[in-house]
Amino acid sequence: MSRIRTAPDERLYTYLLACEPPEHEALCCLRALTEAMPNGRMQILPEQGHFLALLVKLIGARRVLEIGTFTGYSAMAMALPPDGRVVTCDLHEEPIGIGRPLWEQAGVAAKIDVMIGPALDTLDRLESGNVEKFDLVFIDADKTAYDRYYEYALRLVRRGGLIVLDNVLQRGEVADPGNKDPRTMSLRALNAKIARDGRIDRVMLPIADGMTLARRRH
Repeated sequence: MSRIRTAPDERLYTYLLACEPPEHEALCCLRALTEAMPNGRMQILPEQGHFLALLVKLIGARRVLEIGTFTGYSAMAMALPPDGRVVTCDLHEEPIGIGRPLWEQAGVAAKIDVMIGPALDTLDRLESGNVEKFDLVFIDADKTAYDRYYEYALRLVRRGGLIVLDNVLQRGEVADPGNKDPRTMSLRALNAKIARDGRIDRVMLPIADGMTLARRRH
C-alpha cells in the first residue's frame, strides 16, 4: 500500500489548477468578487466546482438540492443539463444578489430556484410538500446543524442518489479530541455517525477542507 501523501504547496496547487478543465468566464468573475468579500473564504474552491460538475454528469443528475448558497458559485458550477434544476437555499438574499447577474451571463439563471430563510424551515417545507426526489444534495452551511441537514438529505434524495458534505475536516480540528468548538464537535460526531451508517455507502476525501460523499443505498 502506498503511503505517499502529497500536500500541495503554492507551486503544486497552481499546477493542479492548470490541469483542471477551463473555468467558465462567469465563474472566474464570481470567484474574484466573492474572494474580495470579508467572508469570501466561505466560497468553495475551483477544483471543488469541477468535482461537483463531474459528479452531476456521472450520476446523470437533473435535480440538485443545495443547502447553503452564499454568492452562488457552487450552484452555477454544477453545470446541469438543459432540463436540470438546482433548488438552493440560504438565509440571506444579499450575497446571492452578487451572483445573479453572473448566473444570467452564464445562461443558468433559469435553472436555479432560490429559497430564502432558515434552511431547516425550507427543508421541512420541501419534505412536507412531497417534492420529487433529488439526485444530489450538496451541504455547505451552518456546521452545527449538519446532522439535521444530513437527515433531511437522506429523506429528500432518491435511492442511489448522492449527498455531498463540505468542510468535514474543519481545518483538521476534527482530529483533535480536545477541541470543544461547537462546529468541530458537531462535525466530529457526524463523521463518526456516517462511518457506521448502514443506510449509505460513503467515502471521505481530503479535497479542500474535506468532502464526504454518501450514496443512499437501494
